[in-house]
Amino acid sequence: MEVVLAILDWVGRILVIPALIAFVLGVYEWSRGVLKVLYRLGLGLTRRKIALLAKGDNVTSGRSLLLDSRLFHEENLIIVTSPKDLGRAERADVLLVYWGDWKDDINDILRLKRDHVALVIYAESQAIPHEKLKELDSHRYTIVANFRGRLLNDVIVSLIAISGQSRGA
Repeated sequence: MEVVLAILDWVGRILVIPALIAFVLGVYEWSRGVLKVLYRLGLGLTRRKIALLAKGDNVTSGRSLLLDSRLFHEENLIIVTSPKDLGRAERADVLLVYWGDWKDDINDILRLKRDHVALVIYAESQAIPHEKLKELDSHRYTIVANFRGRLLNDVIVSLIAISGQSRGA
């Protein structure tokens, strides 16, 4: 019986080595993948600017959507309510556009948008013409959302995506 226990003891000691290696490699791979995304999300939420392009009640609604989530800070929001103030949005990393308010000025917004800036368009139930959708699709980091719940998710995902990008023009 002692011989069997001694053999099992040595087998157990030998099997600990691959288990430890698997554990260390698992922690390493997890930290390379998950921690990197969490770090980028943290940078996106704390340092990136979001320009809210809306008019009237949509300003209050959009602002509340972002701030009530407690993920975004007031100082990271840039509110743009008029086409003449569109230049204020140049500092932004994400352009959140209410389609109904800005559909006539979307070409000006697309000219303003730099390649590494995300554009999230909230169209609600309003249809965007097919030609305009094709044009929007030709720009990087452009998303069209039709639901408010989806809108917040798209802003967060955009922040993760652009956090790996350079901030220079």
